[in-house]
Amino acid sequence: MIKVGIIGATGYAGAEIAGILLGHPEAEVVWYGSKSYVGEEFSGIYGNFFRIIDDKCLDDNMEELADEVDVVFTATPQGLCASLINEDILSKVKVIDLSADFRLKDVTEYEKWYKIEHKAPSFIEEAVYGLCEINRDKIRNARLVANPGCYTTCSILTAYPLIKEGLIDPDTLIVDALSGVTGAGRGAKVANLYCEVNESVKPYGVANHRHTPEIEEQLGYAAGKKMVINFTPHLVPMNRGILATEYATLVKKDGKLPTEEDIRAAYEKYYGKELFIRLLKSGVYPETRFVRSSNFVDIGFKVDERTGRIIMMGAIDNLVKGAAGQAVQNMNIMFGLDESMGLRIVPRCP
Repeated sequence: MIKVGIIGATGYAGAEIAGILLGHPEAEVVWYGSKSYVGEEFSGIYGNFFRIIDDKCLDDNMEELADEVDVVFTATPQGLCASLINEDILSKVKVIDLSADFRLKDVTEYEKWYKIEHKAPSFIEEAVYGLCEINRDKIRNARLVANPGCYTTCSILTAYPLIKEGLIDPDTLIVDALSGVTGAGRGAKVANLYCEVNESVKPYGVANHRHTPEIEEQLGYAAGKKMVINFTPHLVPMNRGILATEYATLVKKDGKLPTEEDIRAAYEKYYGKELFIRLLKSGVYPETRFVRSSNFVDIGFKVDERTGRIIMMGAIDNLVKGAAGQAVQNMNIMFGLDESMGLRIVPRCP
């Protein structure tokens, strides 16, 4: 049985990990870490766990935790994991970090976008970007995994095969994405109060959202060159879910645009055997309600012959495939388990 510790267990992503692992046959949580609620019952913070989880919250002492568990999930704000990690800890325990501390390979980019000093740059090169369907082979032997962001998971997976196969011009990519309010975390913010978000949709982080360099870096690997994109996120009045709509110019071959069959073949080449990526039928487009509370990614597309462009659409649950579910999927890969273990969750609809 894999012993698990969660630092940041009382945040939305941390609590989601706790819930998923209750149904995992090979893992158990033995440390519910929460700096804000030390000594309080976990079920007193999340009443849905009443008489299911009886544990009390512990602190975020990574040194002590490394001696108690096999894997640590750090579902914490940017900067904390980097401030705690060291060689001694990584020699004892695997770490899956849900913050952005080890996602970007250029420390100057991290410090520019996140406005904080990186406390452990020596581990950036070692960290594996934990996008399971793309980096599975690297994840298997990793000690430190950087769990991708929610917007990035959806945005990258939606466009990756078409960029990899040269079917779209990566310099023309535009990503518009909509997210539920849980994507902003559980901390109290005036902008996220009910009366501030209900009955309204708004763009935010326009031209400067922190997930932009992450999307550019990872899709740049697929393109084989540095990428610069337009990424605009929007906040919508729902609890969870992300829908990304992406636009790009199709690349002609022998004077002809790729057909719908060409596009579908590219997606099937990369995702045909992937359990958690569902390529929808022609004319069917993703809806967040059909992936809610699941680890699935639903992808659809439309070739627009009139403009010579393609419209790609992807939907995920931001707390599951966009955070906790992908983290557990990474854990499964790291420990040599069936990566779907504990994650065969049917989307909850309605």
